[in-house]
Amino acid sequence: MLTYVTTNPGKVREAESYLSSGSIDRLEYDYTEIQSDDLGPIAAHGAREAYRHAGDPVLVDDAGLFIDGIDGFPGPYSSYVEDTLGVDGVWDVAADLPDRSAAFRCVLAYCDGEEFAATPDPIDRDDRVAAAATAGPDDAADETSAQADATDDRSALPVKLFEGYVPGTIVAPRGDGGFGYDPIFEHDGTTFAEMDTERKNAVSHRGRALAKFAEWFAQR
Repeated sequence: MLTYVTTNPGKVREAESYLSSGSIDRLEYDYTEIQSDDLGPIAAHGAREAYRHAGDPVLVDDAGLFIDGIDGFPGPYSSYVEDTLGVDGVWDVAADLPDRSAAFRCVLAYCDGEEFAATPDPIDRDDRVAAAATAGPDDAADETSAQADATDDRSALPVKLFEGYVPGTIVAPRGDGGFGYDPIFEHDGTTFAEMDTERKNAVSHRGRALAKFAEWFAQR
């Protein structure tokens, strides 16, 4: 049984629409969200921690809005920025940019405790938390030693990553649907907040990542 680690039941329903293997369990588990400028390590760390907690195959996602004209801001910090600056505040920041191109990105991280065959999709094998836990007191404080220990099969947990990407443009808020940054993200002339759920899921960053994952998972 596959377990999607999320507080959002809608993500599970969306995942089930892509997978032919039946229902997916949902687990509300508050895993540690590490600080990183890259979505991949954040999702991979969460997947490892969730797998150790659940003991079953898990799927974790991390997503963000990346605005080209401000060096990818807010990126991995999108949730925090939404809570503090707000969606209207992000539009205010982006409104006068000469380039308001942007993208929604999502990384799905899958972990089942087993190794993966090589494929075009990346595999994250960095496992510093497990390495530090198995090292001695002196080694735990030594990052170089921790990274070396992370390659030891006794501590490392490989994680398979699947990325979804949808390009767009930041615009003044439009539409009453969706959530988060949907009102200011326009794709093919329509904001995500103006799309119905079916259309949005068909083009969304999470949907594209799920399509890649579902194709691979069917052979797992």
